Amino acid sequence: MPKRYDVQAFSMSTEAVRSTVYLDPALHQALRLKAAATRRSMSEIINQAIRAALSEDEEDLAAFADRAAEPTVSYEAFLAQLKADGIL
Repeated sequence: MPKRYDVQAFSMSTEAVRSTVYLDPALHQALRLKAAATRRSMSEIINQAIRAALSEDEEDLAAFADRAAEPTVSYEAFLAQLKADGIL
């Protein structure tokens, strides 16, 4: 099983790293408005979004690893089974 990291455990309590990102103007405006409305910094919102995306990727990779031993079925065989079952 692949090594898993708890991306939620990392926080801004450690020294933050400065980075330059280029955002679409509309995304930047939406981010600024959300930051103002929620009284959070743009960095906090971006960090939360990145953590969520990485967590989702980790879950997907774990699901793939869990299902690695399952037999594979070709698309054609799957369609034939759906037709045999009267679904198609």
